Amino acid sequence: MKTLNKTLLSIAVLAATTSSITSLTYANEGLEEVVVTAERRDRDVQDIPISMTAMTAEQLENKAVARLDDLAYASPGLTITDAGLTQSVNIRGIGLASGDPDVTNGVGTYIDGLFQPPIVSTLDFFDVSNVQVLRGPQGTFAGANSTGGAIMINSTRPEVGGEFDGYLTLGAGNFGATEASGAINLPVSDTFAARIALNKKDRDSYFDSIGPDDSEVAMLDETAARIGLQWNPTENLEIYVKYEDSEKSTGGYAYRPIPNSTYAAGRTADQYSISYNTPSQNDEVAQTTMIDVKYRFDNGVTVSWLSGDQYKEITNVVDTDATSIESNAMSQFVTEDQISHELNIISADDAAIQWVLGGYYQRNDVLVDITNTSLGPPFVVDVDIQNDKTIRGVFGHLGYQLSDDLLVEFGMRKAWFDNGVDEGSGVKVGRGFFGPPGGVPVAVIDGTYSDSENVGKLSVTYTKDENNMFYGFVARGAKPGGINSSTSIFDTETVMSYEAGWKGNSADGMLRSSVNVFYNDYTNFQSSNIDITTGRSNVYNVADATIKGLEAAVEAQLGGLLIDASFSYVDSSLEPTQPIVNTRTLPAAAQNLPQCSGSETAADVCFDYSPYLANVAGGPNLLAPKTSYTVGAEYLIAMDNGATLTPRLNYSWMADQWTNFLYDPATDKLSSRGLLSAMLTYEKDNWMLRAWGRNLTDKVYVSGQAGNNEMYPAPRTFGVTGTYKF
Repeated sequence: MKTLNKTLLSIAVLAATTSSITSLTYANEGLEEVVVTAERRDRDVQDIPISMTAMTAEQLENKAVARLDDLAYASPGLTITDAGLTQSVNIRGIGLASGDPDVTNGVGTYIDGLFQPPIVSTLDFFDVSNVQVLRGPQGTFAGANSTGGAIMINSTRPEVGGEFDGYLTLGAGNFGATEASGAINLPVSDTFAARIALNKKDRDSYFDSIGPDDSEVAMLDETAARIGLQWNPTENLEIYVKYEDSEKSTGGYAYRPIPNSTYAAGRTADQYSISYNTPSQNDEVAQTTMIDVKYRFDNGVTVSWLSGDQYKEITNVVDTDATSIESNAMSQFVTEDQISHELNIISADDAAIQWVLGGYYQRNDVLVDITNTSLGPPFVVDVDIQNDKTIRGVFGHLGYQLSDDLLVEFGMRKAWFDNGVDEGSGVKVGRGFFGPPGGVPVAVIDGTYSDSENVGKLSVTYTKDENNMFYGFVARGAKPGGINSSTSIFDTETVMSYEAGWKGNSADGMLRSSVNVFYNDYTNFQSSNIDITTGRSNVYNVADATIKGLEAAVEAQLGGLLIDASFSYVDSSLEPTQPIVNTRTLPAAAQNLPQCSGSETAADVCFDYSPYLANVAGGPNLLAPKTSYTVGAEYLIAMDNGATLTPRLNYSWMADQWTNFLYDPATDKLSSRGLLSAMLTYEKDNWMLRAWGRNLTDKVYVSGQAGNNEMYPAPRTFGVTGTYKF
């Protein structure tokens, strides 16, 4: 395997590749252009002066990308790790894994233009048009949720004036996996069309339950449905309405205690065996309603309005020690209701000066109800939080063609952020039988927080000729601060980003490549740890940080052979400025209790964190592997009966990652891993049959951590799918 790693790395480096992985076709005229709307107007990926990956639906399938966390193995510099309630999405080491409603993640995820609350983020992709991964601060267009970057997922819309068509896919695999998905485009009239898409997946658990509780953790029962309506009453007016409903049950989180942590003695010998004594549960619900209206004036100016209402809900029960040694459990009920509106005015595409003006409004209402139970004191701990956040912003983007080959672009955004935690939110212990009705309040979590920030970008693009484009930019991003409790707040995180790159085409369009270098300077970098004033995991400004590196990728079509590769190198440095709580050795008795002051009465409940405070040394950013790369190859074989047979291999590799500022190799490191996937596709007329396999070497590795427990992804999986297009 080491030889394979070195060989593949050499291929990726010698390819001198690009940060944009785009769609490949079999046509002799070369690689297909991929058009994206990351900057509010249609532009080819190769013409946008940023580092990004764009993949069509076909390429997502070819690269075995079925859901959000698969993207980490198809886009350089991106890591997505399991974190229990949420997933930690990091680009170039920037992001933040937290289920705390006060926290703004550093990488924003958008579906059809709507920003996504961080919970309920593990649903499978279905009937997707394309996915875009934008690296680096995206403050002008994406706002305060993008100091690290943004991920944009776009579903397929109805086609007005098109034909009645669609597809149906059925599949089966090991672990009892079954799937059924499909979509239908309904051209009702010359001005109106509808599209209905469905997705259903079921799978048994990868894990054997050998403890007193036999919950089927990590199983899958997922159902999703989407209906889209497209109405174009005139040539100038387009109205799109979408409703989507998803439900998912997984039976709970599957994990084992981290080695050398508090409950490590209860670890099972086999990574895919678990021993719980608490019934586990995890149910997720997501509902989205959106409307997208565009009106184009006769002079080419376009006005667009995007509005959405999203409701997400999670109910779960967790064995927090992940063993049968003690009975420590946590139940969570979390809801988030988000309403957002965005208005854009966009100049004509052929205007001498191109501009975009926009305004944005978003409000999130969050409810968090957590109950922790244990056999020892304090028996029961309740955390109840009602939180509301409001984000407002105005932005503008201006592009001026100084000459035929030189373009200057400038963008700015003014953002306002308001956060409020309702009175009565806080932590109570000893509820019901074990204490006074309602419990004893031990920590108050309420108050308000407001701030505003200016972010923006200045870029210069030099187009040497139709095959070579050079760019450079400087950008400022900001992520708002917030409130942890009535006595604790955290400040705004800011970044100055500098990037330069090249994107090129050669060999008559058969070879596409690019490379870029970047340097990011962060101030008041936000991270999370135990806030001893409340006992909760909260956010604090850990230190300043610098991140620099290089990204590259290439794709080539050599007759029937298609090759793509990408490479990322990230060098980060962060110097924590204050002690943190060593959660690896923290007992369950500390759960959500404040620090003892020494003046407590017998009725007070607290915990002394002093023995668990640790001074930390500096090191690399968390969840930021120094190197990562991907290599893929497929070959189209034309058969005598008019069919095609296409074998494909994908290999991705990711270096070690740190998960905690203590930098303890025994507890805080995710080891490097390389994953191999393959598929064999037979196509004839409207039929396609595909055999596939993921993690073919059956690599066992830790994919993330949640508290003092570590998560394990799927072992080797394989199956077949059949698709009929009509």
